[in-house]
Amino acid sequence: QLQLVESGGGLVQPGGSLRLSCAASGVSLIPYAMGWFREAPGKEREAVACMSRRGSSTHYSDSVKGRFTISRDNAKNTVYLQMNSLKPEDTAVYYCAADWTIPTMCHMSVSPYDSWGQGTQVTVSS
Repeated sequence: QLQLVESGGGLVQPGGSLRLSCAASGVSLIPYAMGWFREAPGKEREAVACMSRRGSSTHYSDSVKGRFTISRDNAKNTVYLQMNSLKPEDTAVYYCAADWTIPTMCHMSVSPYDSWGQGTQVTVSS
């Protein structure tokens, strides 16, 4: 059974950077498209970025495009989210998720993903 564990969250000042990691255990991540999502208080969970299982396709939400970068290291069974130029509105709990889908696509919506981590808190504040 696939288990995902996020890490790397914390408190950062506006303009700062963080790198989130999502480590998988139990099953290889190779067959899965991966996504990063976030959920702020009082708001619905939203997609931030996704990457196809071969890494050939990536998508970003408009709010993070140009600032965040998703990557994966299949040898380490880990997915990353590099977050630069952080803003207070990026404050949220960040989740990674896995979706068994065709090799060349990934979904920027919650419903196709069936394996989720427990989340890591990111707070952007001065």
